[in-house]
Amino acid sequence: MDPIISVKDVSKNYASGFRALKNVDLDIRRGEIFALLGPNGAGKTTLISTICGIVNPSEGRVLVDGHDIVGDYRAARSIVGLVPQELTTDAFETVWATVSFSRGLFGKSPNPHYIEKVLRDLSLWDRKDSRIMTLSGGMKRRVLIAKALSHEPRVLFLDEPTAGVDVELRRDMWALVRRLKAEGATIILTTHYIDEAEEMAERIGVISKGEIILVEEKAELMRKLGKKQLTLHLQTPLDAIPAGLGTYPLELANHGADLIYTYDAQRERTGIVHLLADLTAAGIGFKDLQTTQSSLEDIFVTLVHEKPAIESASADGDAR
Repeated sequence: MDPIISVKDVSKNYASGFRALKNVDLDIRRGEIFALLGPNGAGKTTLISTICGIVNPSEGRVLVDGHDIVGDYRAARSIVGLVPQELTTDAFETVWATVSFSRGLFGKSPNPHYIEKVLRDLSLWDRKDSRIMTLSGGMKRRVLIAKALSHEPRVLFLDEPTAGVDVELRRDMWALVRRLKAEGATIILTTHYIDEAEEMAERIGVISKGEIILVEEKAELMRKLGKKQLTLHLQTPLDAIPAGLGTYPLELANHGADLIYTYDAQRERTGIVHLLADLTAAGIGFKDLQTTQSSLEDIFVTLVHEKPAIESASADGDAR
């Protein structure tokens, strides 16, 4: 299947000399939920703005469902809805008027029933006649989402959509995203809440310093770079790991009271049985044990701060 968005060798250079994007290649699959992660200043918003036709690339090409975002701007832009980070709304307009106007900007004929559905889905129907300036920050965020959906886009970009909003809006947002995906929409989101990406996304892309450093299926990323740890709470603290246990990837923590064993849970043999036997033989007892698995946030920190390790870990992956 052809990707609905294709970014080929895209760079963005500003007059100041700053290079915000560096030869970015990225394909977004039709109908998927794709999470773009990266630290502040990594280039997430610049990349999204470029794909949406708000920022022109200095080099490279962007296709949206086969339409060039520069050469065929109107057709490409009509496919895309964008929820920006900034709360920029028409302060003196009503909710109904501003959402309806956004639909008209894309040449869509009036459709009051559809606008009503969008407002109801976002819990805005009761405020349809309210001026934007009277709404709370969370309600204004809902209006931005409604505006982005007003022209029935097939691709929806959510740029930090739940930053600083209440729990109720976050819940409503993700319920809406699931409904849109079920209806065939493609969703691309950036978020600081990595737990959201872990729950919602099917693929993860990581951008750092203007470069895409990894694109991977979420499950495969967790398999490759995730790790499990067995923590043994010792009966007697150790000053050092005994020489006889040197073949195991062990480390001491909590002033020698805990012994941590890191292992690959995907392997048929984890080595835990042999480790416990060797601990018993060495006279090391433990009171309790627990296992933990690295989260997507742990992996993200590793990806951004230990790039050489990433490249070797993902050399056989789908990094682009």
